[in-house]
Amino acid sequence: MPHLAAVGPSDGLARAGEARLTGEEPVRGAVRSERRKEILRQRREELNLSQEDMAARLRISVRAYGNWERGLVKEWTDRKLLALAEALEMSERQCFWLFRVMVDRDPPPTWRAAEENRLPADPAQRDYLRDYAALMEALPYPSFLVDHRWDVALTNSAFDQLFRAVRPHPTALPDDNFLRFVLFHPDAAAVLEDHEPAWCVPLLAQFATGLAADPDDEGLRSIRQEVARDPFMEAAYRYGVPHWLSTYGAEAAERDGAVRSVRHPDPRWGVARCRMVAESGHMLDAMGLTRVTLILSAPQGVPVGPAPVGAGGPPQTAARLRAVPSPVE
Repeated sequence: MPHLAAVGPSDGLARAGEARLTGEEPVRGAVRSERRKEILRQRREELNLSQEDMAARLRISVRAYGNWERGLVKEWTDRKLLALAEALEMSERQCFWLFRVMVDRDPPPTWRAAEENRLPADPAQRDYLRDYAALMEALPYPSFLVDHRWDVALTNSAFDQLFRAVRPHPTALPDDNFLRFVLFHPDAAAVLEDHEPAWCVPLLAQFATGLAADPDDEGLRSIRQEVARDPFMEAAYRYGVPHWLSTYGAEAAERDGAVRSVRHPDPRWGVARCRMVAESGHMLDAMGLTRVTLILSAPQGVPVGPAPVGAGGPPQTAARLRAVPSPVE
């Protein structure tokens, strides 16, 4: 099933998230304690909130919140964790990982994130997005809708299949913000082949262009601050991107038409070449969204064509364009 972030994940995706955790050893002792601190601090800083701001949102003292962020809590109750999720403006998926990291279990089944404010106000746009989900799901290739901040609004099953082994992260899940995933998730290099030169630098170049066009955008500024906190990413942003652009030209930073490679978890794909195809239209433009599809090239000897809906492996029947010669391997 497709995932419309503004609507909330389907039951199937929730089960897939649970399956992703199956067999993983729980994080214990000092490692778990540090992870708890990290998830709260990173999300707070992503929202440009101070500890004083958080204390005000939670209606507790600054000292008390400081203890929460330092992990000095006797018991993480559902009430505390749900209050944190609300104060940190977490999506349903992020709340799921918050509970998993903090107490190694799911949130109460009665809780659902209030995400209606993320849907377009226009009823016609709402209906369009829901119908667009069906179109996306019919695609055999990984496809997702993003806005100018790389926030992900919609993914299809092929996208979820490509990133199914990615571990939880407080701010950099591929179906939450694709740019953050590429730059900051430790699993990104396991899925995105030639991660640094082929993915990080071009996306940093696109990000730099977007920030220059809209320097007051809070979402983009938050990503810039996170880049600045990472010495490697800051060096790449300040020095690597200008050098790369001077060498390859601004056209090389375009999403549409870029050719890269991914490492698919399905062994029938393996390391696959992919072309990024970016598309929009009147309705998507009005919502500030662009569809990005990763057109995977099937491994040698596997015919290319449409796959069954929801299939994660290579397409199985040959397609033909009479006006375009077939590529020669």
